[in-house]
Order: sequence, then structure tokens, then C-alpha cells
Amino acid sequence: MLDSFAYKSMKIVIFTNKLNFLMPFGPIAILVDELAGHNLRSLCGFQSWVFLLSLLGIIPLAERLGYATEQLAFYTGPTAGGLLNATFGNATELIISIFALRSQMIRVVQLSLLGSILSNMLLVLGCAFFCGGIVFNKKEQTFNKATAVVNSGLLLMAVMGLLFPALLHYTHSEAHFGKSELALSRFSSCIMLLAYAAYLFFQLMSQMNLYSSVYEIASESLKIPVSFISVILLPIVGNAAEHASAIMFAMKDKLDISLGVAIGSSTQISMFGIPFCVVTGWIMGQPMDLNFQLFETATLFITVIVVAFLLQEGTSNYFKGLMLILCYLIVAASFFVHVDPPLSENKLESLKAE
Repeated sequence: MLDSFAYKSMKIVIFTNKLNFLMPFGPIAILVDELAGHNLRSLCGFQSWVFLLSLLGIIPLAERLGYATEQLAFYTGPTAGGLLNATFGNATELIISIFALRSQMIRVVQLSLLGSILSNMLLVLGCAFFCGGIVFNKKEQTFNKATAVVNSGLLLMAVMGLLFPALLHYTHSEAHFGKSELALSRFSSCIMLLAYAAYLFFQLMSQMNLYSSVYEIASESLKIPVSFISVILLPIVGNAAEHASAIMFAMKDKLDISLGVAIGSSTQISMFGIPFCVVTGWIMGQPMDLNFQLFETATLFITVIVVAFLLQEGTSNYFKGLMLILCYLIVAASFFVHVDPPLSENKLESLKAE
């Protein structure tokens, strides 16, 4: 009987979705990249094909992830369902970040995590609001305002954690240049991890009833800044699962789950993913810190403020979604013309000594 139930479940998951014919494109992308020689990999046209094949392969996986989350939400509630979706969606980014840290690609880790936060808060949430507003254009969709307020507060706390090391660096007020901001980053990361653990307990236990409703090669050939590729292009592909799920739930008038996917993912990355990478870098002996540079930190701060204002009423419509999408276009344009400043020689020497 158990085997029969498992067979029926697998049949539903694998064969009932018409998009599953795209699944082979994922393994094909991996196979093409593995079989290609170094000369082919250096061609921007080749990288574009691998990118396209990977994107096509992600689409059915994203839809099935959304389906599984929807089924779990029937038993766990919309908040926990959205949290599970965000967790599964962010697992890949955290694994990639750990391998990048081992390769001393600290700046890439910082920018890609920041890009995921910005993408989820503006593009993913904006598309969910916009599509949901189009489908339900004769009514204003609502979501749990209390959940949005708590997440907004956590995001502002994350901005605080990123802002102080940057201010310490740019005001030249460190007691020990290059070391004080790293020590502050590690201390703040531990506090942020503690706060996120308390948030999970508060959200899932205490208030259950309340809440139950290869970059630089690519950069030179395409003549695109590394910061634009890391912050804008890569997170769009990496967040494809959350993007598809959030839109799907919004179009089914399940906006609480959409909010849990988009804002919950941003909260998880900012309060867990980034501090986790700082602590992991500490263990590895890598000087990963919370100084994301002034331009990036200011961008995150303004984004959190804009999203917090739009969420304070607890309602959604297509116009709010359009505003968020347009804000993301401004952010994308800003990073396209932004050049990531190199670290100073004193800073590099301090990091090497650490």
C-alpha cells in the first residue's frame, strides 16, 4: 500500500505537469559545459547557450517546487509554506557561496547575496503583485500585515548590521584599520544569527495562530561590469524558483505565501545567509565581513524603506507591483554604470595579515 502511494505521488509530481518536457535541458546544459573545451568556454556565444539551456531547465523545477510548497501549506499554514519555499530556494546560493569563499571570491559572495535580496524584494515581489493585481483586477488583494511588519523590521536590522562596518571604514574611525570592521562584522553576524533563530521560534511556535492565515571572463567579453553580473543577472536565474512560485501563488490569490516566498527569502538571506557566510569565512580563515561598500549598502537601505512603505497597508494591487518592478530597473541601471572600487593597499595588507 505504501509503495502504491509513493508511486501515485511520483506520477503526480513528474507526469502531470506539461512543463516537465523542459527538464532534460538542465542536464544538457551541464553536459555541454563539461564536454566543451577551454576555447569554447571563453566564447561569449557559448556561455549564452549554456545560460539559456540552464534557464529552460530551471523552469519546470521551479513550478514543481511551487506545487510542493502549495501542498505543504495546506498542513503548515501560508507563513511556514513560504518559509519552506524560501529555504529550498536559498540552499543552492548558500552552497555556492561556501565554495566561492574557499576560492577567496569574497566580493562575488557579497554581491551575489546582495543581488538576491534586491531581486526578491523588488522584482519577485513586484511581479507577484502585478500579476495578482491583473488577475484579480476587480478587488484589492490582502495579506497578513503583521507578518510584513516583522519582516520589514528584520530587514532594517540587517541594514544596520551592514551599515556600521561600512561607516566605520569610510569615516576612518577604526581603532585598528582593517581589523576593527572585521571584528565588528563577526560579532554582528553572531547577533544576527541569534535574532533569526528567535524570529523562527516566534514565527513558527509562539505566534502560530497569528501567522497561520566564472564571472570575470564573462565581464570582459560582454563589456559588462562584474557588479552588474553578480547583483542583477545571476540572482535573476538563481531566484527563478522563488520568482515562479511567488507569481503562481499571487495569481491564485494566496498572497501570504507569495509574501513569505519573496520577503521571507530576503529576510533569510540578510539575517541568516550573509551572517552564516561571515562565520563560515571566519572558520575557513577568510576575511569575509559585512562591509558591502557604501554604494551597495545605500541601495539596500533605500530598497528596504520603499518596500516597507508599500507593505504597511497590508494590501496589494497591480500598480504597487509595477512600482516595484520600475524601482528594480532603476537599481539595475545604477549597477550597470557602477564600477566596483578596488580595495586600498592598506586594506589588502590588513586582510592578508588577518
